Amino acid sequence: MTTQHNPRFDFQIHATDGKARTGVIRMRRGEIRTPAFMPVGTAATVKAMKPQDVRATGADIILGNTYHLMLRPGAERVARLGGLHKFMNWNRPILTDSGGYQVMSLSELRKITEEGVTFASHIDGSRHHLTPERSMEIQRLLGSDIVMCFDECPKIDQPRDVIARSMEMSMRWAKRSREGFDSGGAHAANSALFGIQQGALDEGLRKASADALADIGFDGYAIGGLAVGEGQEAMFATLDFAPGQLPADRPRYLMGVGKPDDLVGAVERGVDMFDCVLPTRSGRNGQAFTWNGPLNMRNARHAEDTGPIDERCTCPTCGTYSRAYIHHLIRSGEILGAMLLTEHNISFYQQLMQGMRDAIGEGRFAAFAADFRRDYLRT
Repeated sequence: MTTQHNPRFDFQIHATDGKARTGVIRMRRGEIRTPAFMPVGTAATVKAMKPQDVRATGADIILGNTYHLMLRPGAERVARLGGLHKFMNWNRPILTDSGGYQVMSLSELRKITEEGVTFASHIDGSRHHLTPERSMEIQRLLGSDIVMCFDECPKIDQPRDVIARSMEMSMRWAKRSREGFDSGGAHAANSALFGIQQGALDEGLRKASADALADIGFDGYAIGGLAVGEGQEAMFATLDFAPGQLPADRPRYLMGVGKPDDLVGAVERGVDMFDCVLPTRSGRNGQAFTWNGPLNMRNARHAEDTGPIDERCTCPTCGTYSRAYIHHLIRSGEILGAMLLTEHNISFYQQLMQGMRDAIGEGRFAAFAADFRRDYLRT
């Protein structure tokens, strides 16, 4: 039962322009404007940024990681300390992923059965068993606002029958995730659960997955299994059909994406939510995203440039510091360089999302996308 003032989960689409949509998700910890980009706070921190500074960039929601938090400091410990929001001093919505992708990608020693996954920690080699039920329990202990189903994310180049078997198991795990989430008492009454569509690049498998998820029923639906090495062309080809297979009245979340031009292309195809480590990881590695394309701030051409990273950017870094200074910090290995570039990159991503929201609302998204590609890709 939702109320106007404090809904558990309410999604309203305010405008559409082609397949692109803009709207708002309302939850008890605040509103999430869509299309939304969620900065990644893997281990209860958006790396190199304070929570209040993340919020100041325009971020309405961040992502936390079940796999990393269950291993360190431990979900039970986070619960004893008052939950993830209190632990990291972020009072707005948090989405937690299920841990499935990290189990597959980070753990060399793992065994997958119908029951779940047994794996060795990449930190200390300790053995763990993660099931749909345990994933739901961990996310409940963390106090997540948007919980993700536990699924398997197979390698994209597997034979179709392998992809099909994996997708079908993920759908059985989705049903178990739904049941595990619903048994969560007060947490279930105040939070949301998203299902995850699988099926790699195959339209028929994606449709079967979407239908199975819709039969179970979720608050939102994620498109999983993309941005795993297939390339932008194949990803966009899949996004030409995958979002439309999901319920139109629910948010569609493309997991782990991506570069700025990925975001524009995915919004163009009907996606509402995104997360990616790219803006923070790039910031720590000396790369800045700008409206005119990415910049390597290590390059000597910035050494005496007194201008900002991006003249169109409104972030504090661009308003205060020169390319020359940031170049010096990066070349010197100073921590402040990573902090300033991360602040800029997260701010740029949020300004890009706001630009898309405005353009959709005003019915000029095609022109916005064309102008963006002209400047960003220099096409």
